[in-house]
Amino acid sequence: MSKAAITGQIMTSILVKAPSSKLNAPTIRHLPSGLTIVAEQLPVDAVNLSLWLNVGSAVESDEINGMAHFLEHMVFKGTHQLKSGEFEQRIEERGAVTNAATSQDYTHYYITTAPKDFAELAPLQMDVVLNASIPEDGFERERFVVLEEIRRSQDNTRRRIFQHTTDLAFDRLPYRRQVLGPAPVIENLAAQQMRDFHNDWYQPNSMTAIAVGNLPVDRLIQIVEDSFNQLKPSSIPPHPSLLTPHSPDPYSPEIPFTEITRREFVDRTLQQARLMMIWRVPGLTNLHETYELDVLSSILGHGRTARFVKDLREEQGWVSSISASNMTYRHQGIFCISAQLPVENVEKVEAAIVQHIQTLQANSVTDLELSRVCTQVANHFIFGNETPSDRAGLYGYYQSQLGDLEPAFNYTHHIQSLTVSDIQTASQKYLPTDAYGVVVVKPE
Repeated sequence: MSKAAITGQIMTSILVKAPSSKLNAPTIRHLPSGLTIVAEQLPVDAVNLSLWLNVGSAVESDEINGMAHFLEHMVFKGTHQLKSGEFEQRIEERGAVTNAATSQDYTHYYITTAPKDFAELAPLQMDVVLNASIPEDGFERERFVVLEEIRRSQDNTRRRIFQHTTDLAFDRLPYRRQVLGPAPVIENLAAQQMRDFHNDWYQPNSMTAIAVGNLPVDRLIQIVEDSFNQLKPSSIPPHPSLLTPHSPDPYSPEIPFTEITRREFVDRTLQQARLMMIWRVPGLTNLHETYELDVLSSILGHGRTARFVKDLREEQGWVSSISASNMTYRHQGIFCISAQLPVENVEKVEAAIVQHIQTLQANSVTDLELSRVCTQVANHFIFGNETPSDRAGLYGYYQSQLGDLEPAFNYTHHIQSLTVSDIQTASQKYLPTDAYGVVVVKPE
């Protein structure tokens, strides 16, 4: 625990040394209130302020499922200082942009401004997030917007199939819960419930503020700190089950599948079948075990030279598309293989996928293949973090979810230091071919 957290009177600053020349050295400052600020000067003529809160659908009960996402909408409906629509108007007048997103593990708000406008616009962003008024009339109007979003998601084939997959992947963990929530729940939520939810969860000790752009670091930090202090947010204690990066993990990972578990569905909107094969794998709480899985997903299913793509799509022509991904939530991960294919090919494609994995487990990869794929994975990570908004998103994700930026700086090192033996061992440990989940969705 930092000295500031103990005394409540001073703040601490840490300069994080980044080993890669592609990333600079951000400064982390912990305020007595519990707010964490990360700042970095980047020689691009913009500044991004990202606010990350450790609240998403995972902290909800079934009775309020969808509240975190609904609240994300209502945050933009005004405060005691800003009437509804005024925040967006003032942002747009300066040519700035703003947006937000809600996931299972976090909610994320951001603005990108010109450096000269940052001191004026940053307090507005902080105000709408911390002091959302959630008016009754605005709540009722926005309820219909959210319900329409739910309806559209139900009409989205990809989302429906993904929900089938998460239903199978998670028995206990809350990641099977929909971020948008079910319509009947949203229809019965009350504005006061949302105000209580906001008061419980939107607290400074669950928030990370990231400022990246072309202003000196001290200036970035001062603007964010002043913006926060001017608001004098309420001192309501955080929710007793509030998840911070250093909280004990209340959710133990689910056990891997012990057999091949199948579920089959019919979807009248499909032209071709969908095949999803999944394994339960480590999440962020076991970050060191995820690097091999990232590389495995690239070896098997990223790009035209990936094993599945080259064989099953390019050479055999059995699938229209196929990919592999390692999806990492805080408490659990899913290694997922997804294929679109003629329904008559489902059985033989599943068998071919199993054969590919068994070959990998027996023979691993060549040094040349591993070097090529590790370079691709590392460069994709580097190239995806060049702009202020990219960099702020990277820092916000790691600092809010893990309380540590070192994994962001060391990711490429971990990837490029993997050996052929590491990949083989991981494939044997995490991708058993006699125990996994299968979701097949067929056209009528």
